[in-house]
This record gives sequence, structure tokens and C-alpha cells, in this order.
Amino acid sequence: MATKVLDKLTVSASPPATGGVLPLTFFDVPWLFTGPVERVFFYPYPYPVDHFTAHLLPSLKSSLSAALHSFYPLLGCVRPCADGFEFFSAGGGDAGGVELTVAESSDDFDELSGGGSRDVARLYALVPQLPRPEDGTFALAAAQVTVFPDKGLAVGVSIHHVACDDSSFMHFVKTWAGHCRVAAGEVPPPPLLDRGVIADPEGLAGRTLDEMRQLAANGPPPPPPPGPPPKLVLASFQLGRDCIDKLKQRVVVAAKGGAVHCSAFTVACAFAWACLARVDGTFCKGRRDRAHLLFSVECRGRLSPPVPQEYLGNCLRPCFVDVDMSDLLGEDGVVTAAEAIGAAIKGLDDGVLDGADGWFNKIMSVVPQRPMSVGGSPRYGVYDTDFGLGRPSKVELVSIDKTPGTVSLAEGRDAGIEIGVVLREAEMPKFTSCFSDGLKQL
Repeated sequence: MATKVLDKLTVSASPPATGGVLPLTFFDVPWLFTGPVERVFFYPYPYPVDHFTAHLLPSLKSSLSAALHSFYPLLGCVRPCADGFEFFSAGGGDAGGVELTVAESSDDFDELSGGGSRDVARLYALVPQLPRPEDGTFALAAAQVTVFPDKGLAVGVSIHHVACDDSSFMHFVKTWAGHCRVAAGEVPPPPLLDRGVIADPEGLAGRTLDEMRQLAANGPPPPPPPGPPPKLVLASFQLGRDCIDKLKQRVVVAAKGGAVHCSAFTVACAFAWACLARVDGTFCKGRRDRAHLLFSVECRGRLSPPVPQEYLGNCLRPCFVDVDMSDLLGEDGVVTAAEAIGAAIKGLDDGVLDGADGWFNKIMSVVPQRPMSVGGSPRYGVYDTDFGLGRPSKVELVSIDKTPGTVSLAEGRDAGIEIGVVLREAEMPKFTSCFSDGLKQL
């Protein structure tokens, strides 16, 4: 197993963008110190490296440059300013660019792009690291293209979460892919860069930043336990359309005619949560009375007035769910979880920004309880990302490994929902068994 870097390129916007300074909104600030969202898109590519460099690489570079013209904030960085932090991009030309790494791998493409248990470190060889300047700023985006000679291609994209959420992440990647395809005219609409569409009359951005500073003043987090870190593995699990329908039916029947929000997202989260609760060493050691779930809700269409879907930035609010651990571990654990998740989502109808001034502190209070967190969504169409090579054979949200207890959700490549899970290597068989047994009981 080896990944060899062939080249590192700096790709600027073409034609050059105007650049400028943008403020951070209260949706952005909580993500300041969380790091990047990292995805890898796998494609069959039965050609040698020299064929790639001669035929596809020029298109990948020029199309990335074209995409960066409209997504120019990703060319820049986040830097300290008098009021806290701000986005700064000098635009295009020699003033700024995104690092594009070109690499070759001798690893097993079929295994890496499969759904089985894989060492997370092997996947990280396909993910670009964000450059880290030493002046207090940090870069926002990087890309990597890795060739598996005569087998396949992996496109890795890293974008710092403070720059945008998953909706904007996929908008950018699909714009890059659209420019790369031979068939022109299929590029998504340009992003909306106007931060003024996110109103902040209560000064939430500044107050949240103050809370983060107070937290930092209390000292650094405790060091990790001594010894080598445990080996983490990632695996994917499919929840088919028929299984989703059966889960929904169970929840509706249990509600006995009562109003319940029961979507595919709801039951997929509930099913994964119930499985994770049974994994020894991750959720059940110490036997807590309550089990916690934390996920993000898209707010663009929920704000008043609504924010256009093309808005480039973060527009997510946290959603908190908790249930009795004994109920989650019980025979009807999935139903219990789905009812609680549905109730939390339905409660947003009363005001999506209600309690916003307490979100950050509530997140920090829940984190020690080791909640299950959710990354991604079946809404974003990751399997529709076509660089002219067709649909990807696999897409992985690798960055879920940063927070224990996080799962990823995406639309299934064929149907249903795909669930990604990162666990310690010794714990994955238990989750796999719970998932399989749960499906058999439907």
C-alpha cells in the first residue's frame, strides 16, 4: 500500500475573481476550530497514469479554475480581525489559489471503493490536507486526485467547515464536475455570496465567539490516553427502500394515529442510533441513564424570508434529541428513537431559531455524554457528481472519524439510504451484527 505524490499545483480562478472580505455569520462561528469536511469520490478509470496526465488532468485543472471564479471565497482564508474573524480572498491571478495534489496509489482500488470495513488511514491517503500558514490564518479548501493505474480514480475534496456546510460543499463540487464534463451547459447556478441574507439582530455571531473564547480560557482539553491510538475502520451499510418503508410503518403504527414526523432521514438515524447503542465500548460503558443524539438541520428554506439554496456558507442549526438508554436498548428502540427524532424536527415549526443564543453551550454540555452525531444527508445527491466519468462507484465522508459516535448519511447509489460508520476495529463486527439482525426483524 503506497500513495506517491506526483505533483502539487496551485489553481487560481479563471478569469480572475474580484476577491474581497466577507464577515462570518452566527451560523459560521461555531465551526471555526472544527476542521475540514473531507469527502472522497471513487470512479472506475481503466487507464495508466500517463493517459490521465495527458487527457483528464488538464480538464480537471481548468474546470477547477472555472469553478473557483464564482466560488472565490474558497481561494482565500479565515483571518483574525478587530471583531473576531473574517473571510478574506484576494481573488484570482497570483494572489490566491487552491492547492491541487496529483498522486498515484498502489493500494487496492476495489477494496477501498467497496463498502466493507477499511482502515481509515488508507482513505486519508486520498484526502488533501489543508495548508496551515503560520500567521494566524487558515486555508479553506484543497483538492487531490489519485490515480490507481488501470483501475480507478479518487477525487478527494477538503473544505473547512467554517467556510460552508454540506449543501454548499456539494454545490461547489458539482460545479467543478459540471465544468469538467465534455457536455457543456450543465453547470449549476452560481453561488450567492451576500452574507446580508443572514440577519443577526441579536448579535449572535459575536456572543457565540465570546463563549468560545471563554471556553478556551479555561484551559486546553485533556490529553488523549497514553499509548498508540486505536485503529479506526470505516464501513458502509445499506438501508433499502423497502426497509425504510417497513420502519416508517412500524413508527406510524406505534403512534396509534397520533401526528408523527416520519421521514427516511428520521428512521435511518433511529436505526443507526439503536445499533450504535449496542456496541460495547462506544456507548454502553459506564451505563448512562440517557442516550443523546445531535444532528444539524438545514435552515435555508426555514428562515423568514427564506435564504436561496445557492447561498454559500453555513446555514445549519443543531437539533438535540435524548431518550432513556433502557428504551433505546429495548425491543422497540428504533421506534422510540424515531418518535423522539420526529418530535424534535416537528418542533422546529414553532421557530427554527428559537433558543439560538444557547446552542453553543448546549452542544458543549452534550459532548461529554458521547452523543451520536450525524454528518451528511440523503438530500445532497453525492452520487450525482459526474466529472465526465459517469456516476461515482462510491463516495465516503471520511471526516466523520474526527468525532466518535458520528455516522454519515447519503442517498444510496441505487436506492434507499447509505449509512457510513467509523468505529474501533474491534467494535465494527458488533455493529455489523446488530445492523444485520435489525434488518432481519423488519
